[in-house]
Formats: sequence, C-alpha cells, structure tokens
Amino acid sequence: MEFKSLGIIEPILVALKNEGYTEPTPIQEKTIPLLLKDNDVIGIAQTGTGKTAAFVVPILQKLHKKSAKTESKSPKALVLAPTRELAAQISESFNSYGDLLNLKHSVVYGGVGILPQIRTLKYGVDILIATPGRLLDLMSQGAVNLKKIEFLVLDEADRMLDMGFLRDIEKIVSKSPSEKQSLFFSATMSNQITDLTRKFLKNPIRIEITPQSTPVEKIEQCVFYIDKENKNELLLDLIEQEKMSCVLVFVGPKYRADKIAMMLRRNNIMADSIHGNKSQIQRTRALADFKRGRINVLVATDIAARGIDVDNISHVINYDLPNEPENYIHRIGRTARAGNDGVAYSFCSAEDRNYLNQIERITKKRTPQAEHKYHSIKAKNAEGIHAKPKPRQPRPSRKVSSGYGGGKSHSGASGGRSSSKFGGSSSNSGRVRAGRTSSRSGDSESRGSGYRRSSSGGSSSSSKDGFRGSRGGRKNNRNSNGRR
Repeated sequence: MEFKSLGIIEPILVALKNEGYTEPTPIQEKTIPLLLKDNDVIGIAQTGTGKTAAFVVPILQKLHKKSAKTESKSPKALVLAPTRELAAQISESFNSYGDLLNLKHSVVYGGVGILPQIRTLKYGVDILIATPGRLLDLMSQGAVNLKKIEFLVLDEADRMLDMGFLRDIEKIVSKSPSEKQSLFFSATMSNQITDLTRKFLKNPIRIEITPQSTPVEKIEQCVFYIDKENKNELLLDLIEQEKMSCVLVFVGPKYRADKIAMMLRRNNIMADSIHGNKSQIQRTRALADFKRGRINVLVATDIAARGIDVDNISHVINYDLPNEPENYIHRIGRTARAGNDGVAYSFCSAEDRNYLNQIERITKKRTPQAEHKYHSIKAKNAEGIHAKPKPRQPRPSRKVSSGYGGGKSHSGASGGRSSSKFGGSSSNSGRVRAGRTSSRSGDSESRGSGYRRSSSGGSSSSSKDGFRGSRGGRKNNRNSNGRR
C-alpha cells in the first residue's frame, strides 16, 4: 500500500516523497483514514513505528482544507508532548510534511526565554506544539487562547502521567472546546491512561500495533553481567571492538551522564551528554552534533528516551538499567528505526538484578547473556536485598565550630585549612581519574576482539570466554589524560 491510497492530498504526498516515504507503516495505515473521518483514536504503539506522521499528516490535511474559511490567530490544533526534545521533533515533522502548505506552526517549551514565544503567538499560529508546563505559563499571561482548538493530541501520554502532568493536562483540556477531535498515543495502556481516555475522548477507536511492552523484533538484545567498577572498561571495549559510530548510552543519575561523557572524551571518543540539568541550548547543540555525526556517543538520562529521532543509531547501551521496566522499551526503541536493524546491550550489576527481572517479566522474554572477560557471577546470581540498589545514606550534618580560638577548623586541623589540599599529602592524591588507569597496571594483557553470546545462561570464566588476542592500539601505560 502507498500513501496515495489513504486519500492524502497531493502537496503532502510530494512532501512525504521528498522525505523518502512512499509506503505507510502499520500505525499510519490504520490511523490516518480514521482521523480523516473525524474519529477519536487511542493508539498503542512503540517508539520508532512512525506514529508522529500518523497524526501530523491528517491534521495538516484537514486544517489546509479549512484554512481559507478561518481568519483567527488562535491555534486550531494543539499537540502536547512530555519533553522539549520530543516537542522539537514533532515540530520538525510538521515543518517537513507541511512544507507546501500555507499553515503556521510553533513549538513552545521551557528552558528558553518566554518573550520570543509570546511574540510569535501574537502574530498567530494554526498548530501549537507544547510541553504542559510552558503552555500553562503562556496561558496564565494571556498569550494563548485555546477556545478555537479543533484537534487535540497527547503524544507519549503514559510518559506525561509518569512525569506528574495529569493535573496540568486536565487544566489545559478544560480550557479547550468540548467539541473537538482528540488523539492519544501511548506505548503502554495503564489504568491511568484508560481513565484519561474515558474522560477526554468520545467513543475512541483503539489501535494497537504490537502487544504492549514488546520490543521491536529487529533489535538484537543481550545482557552483560558485570560489577559496577568494570562498566567503564566494558563500555570502551564494546565501542572499540565493534567500531560503533552512532551510540546512545543510557544512565540513571544526571551526574553520571557527565562523568561518562568526560571519560569517553579522555579516551579519544567524541561524546557529549544530555540531561535535565543542562540548558536547552546545550541539549539542542548535543542532539544536533549527534545527528550530524560530530560526536559518536551521546550519553543520556531517560529524558531523551522518547525525544531522540535519529535514524542511524546502531547501538543502544543501557549502562544503568531503568528502574521502570517500561522505560527499557522506549530506550531500545531509539535503534532499529526506519526499517533498520539495531542492537541493544544492557549492563547488569548485582544491584540491577531486580530491574532485569522486571524487564523480562513485561517483555515475556529472557534476555540472552553475553560472555565476556568481566563476567560477574555475583551479579548474575544476586537475589533479595543484594539484587536491588542500596538505600541512600543521609549526608552527615556539618559541625560548625564555636568560633573561639584560631578561626574555623575543617577536617580536624586547628587554625585554618587542612594541609592536605595545599601541598603535603592529600586524601585525593590517589584518586583514579576518568580514563583507564592504574587498575590495569603491570604487564601487557592479552585482550580480544569480541565476545560470545550464550542463550543457555551458563557462567563463563574471564580467562576462557573473554576478549581474545592482543589489543592493537591500547597499552597499559596510560595516564589520566588519555589512552597513552
């Protein structure tokens, strides 16, 4: 089947062809005709299935046919997205597929100045893509009026609920007309999503392309059981040995994303990080560099799991397993896009073991085990309290000196700063920096060129099943500034 058989108008067909698309994906084939016939739709689909075009195309077509009849500057279509990256991605789709149409669209999100957004909205837009928080800010300042909304789209609805946007969504929808066409897209169908659809959609038609939380079949997956302290070494090995050129690495905490990106750069691998503490300019620049191939590795937190649309990502590496099993689906869905194959590797330490169990429970599939020289039997067999993260210890309260005598005293040294910081012996002098360092001091090691994957789940010894052969370019005389 081709797009023209779906009743799509010629200007959009030309734009689709210019983007290299002639045949619809299953979600597009089922959704576009229903939306063109004014139905409300709830779509259950994974990332990377083409669901953005499934709602962008019919909205553009229907607004184009009505554009000559309306003069209002208020938006007629509203698309809500959970993250800035996803909102920007949707905006790009409207720009590409509506290239030959006389329709205006704008995207608004936090992290950037609000005044330029207010000025743009003042001149009028037909389609508004927004994150809930910034949209409410604009509404409170009278910059947006939703009384003319004819189409409402909630993309990644499950993620928005996970991020606590339920009340914001309710406030936004309450300001829009009751008579409108609505579309919810979600990768999972939780009870909350079901309640939301009952509240805001009218007799919606449900489309489910694949079973909930089932990974894309074209993604090759395997797990590496490993101790935490060996993760950096394994990451570097995989990137080098498989000559990865476009890799997305997912981590848990934000600070770790920066640390790993820095470690990779010190080992001559072009890398950057993206997470919620970075400014929008930094996040946009990192994504642009990744898309254009200026960097080979992007290290991200889950904020990017549903906002990165790069067709040629060959590998997704879960440096840390997600604490919500559904996020695993969204993470690995960043590869195997546009009909390509992809690979997803997961590092599982002892404290990640429960997370892996949860992932395998919802995917209904045991992840094949990769044999490698850092294999950890402890991680593989972890159970009970040893199979989940240790509880965070509260920070000790600082003791403030009474002020009598020779000034403030830190770390037990009276009268001024401890000498460990300025000259003398320092408690940090033996710290291992981010690169590969003294953990491999001594004689040259025999390193290999790959790993073996085993679906039997048997354990492997590092001397027998590790990376074999000598490593060509890397030696052990490395310093903290790089590989050699």
